[in-house]
Amino acid sequence: MKRVLLKLSGEALSNNKNDIYDGEFVDGVARAIKEAVEGGFEIALVCGAGNIWRGRQGEEMDRTDADRMGMLATVINSIYLKDALIRAGVDSVVMSTVSMYPMALDYSSDMAKKYLGEGKVVILGCGLGIPFISTDTAGAVRAKEIDADAVFMAKNVDYIYTDDPRKNKDAVKLERIKASEVLKMNLKAIDATATAFCMANGMPIHIFGLKNPSDITKALKGESLGTIISAE
Repeated sequence: MKRVLLKLSGEALSNNKNDIYDGEFVDGVARAIKEAVEGGFEIALVCGAGNIWRGRQGEEMDRTDADRMGMLATVINSIYLKDALIRAGVDSVVMSTVSMYPMALDYSSDMAKKYLGEGKVVILGCGLGIPFISTDTAGAVRAKEIDADAVFMAKNVDYIYTDDPRKNKDAVKLERIKASEVLKMNLKAIDATATAFCMANGMPIHIFGLKNPSDITKALKGESLGTIISAE
């Protein structure tokens, strides 16, 4: 693999602490991405917003407005990641589906591919720019648009399990599984729409826990880490 899309959960930026960001941890993530870029990978990033805002938090709000707040939060996270990457010595650019110049460039798949080919890390904010769509699905769609070879998703779970391991001690971790089986078993570690999209478009997904920034490097190098969802 050469070109990949890396989806980071918002919680990964807070490292499950009470603060919105764990600066030391994010700096470690930036160094891991730098190592991957220097190793020949072209990397696009999509970040969630769970460390700042989730649409479902706005229970009394109009769902569209609540989701729009989440989109804005992904741009805040994207700018934070860009700053960390630049400080680590990685040329990076933020692109947004919703026009926010000068805070972010307008998203264009052609320009994103051009920047990736130049060795820049491209950080994609605002999801798909529409409500009711998760950043998992946005990452899957963008991966296809930029001709990525695979989607890597850093989650707050280390594997996909047959059931919620926090509720069922007999839940079995799965190192490999087909996308169709994920959907059939209604496994919740990844958004079902993202799973179906990747299945339809032949895009493999590698899900792994981000306990240490070095997990990114290990996953990209193909070490036994997390769960690989095959399209077939």
